[in-house]
Amino acid sequence: MKFKFLATLGLLIPLVITNPVKAENPAHVEQLLNTGECFRCDLSGANLNDAHLIGTDLREANLEGANLIGANLEGADLTGANLEGADLTGAFVTNATLNYANLDGVNFTAATIYDAEVAGASMVGLDLTNAQIFNTGIAVGDGSEE
Repeated sequence: MKFKFLATLGLLIPLVITNPVKAENPAHVEQLLNTGECFRCDLSGANLNDAHLIGTDLREANLEGANLIGANLEGADLTGANLEGADLTGAFVTNATLNYANLDGVNFTAATIYDAEVAGASMVGLDLTNAQIFNTGIAVGDGSEE
């Protein structure tokens, strides 16, 4: 009897004391959408699906795991931003600055990436399936390293 009680208690305690998963700062999302400027903002995990982010200042922003499906990032400045694991499926990324950004694991499926700057960016494990890439330092290949 005592063992069942302790086993049940052992299973329930972690559920009660766990912290919620860190997500975007709602004030930062509002700031981005209202002003187009969000320097060093926490937008991790944010739902920015189909957002019009033309010319936005997202320098050093944390967009890790963000949903940017169909977003328009034309002319956006993402210098030093963390986009690790972000979903940019079908996104429009033209004339954007992604210098020194963390693009590891970004899903660029069917994205349009023209004239984007990517100097010094980390690009491990990109998904470039059906992406249209022109005049940008991202190459479509088999992803294998020799």
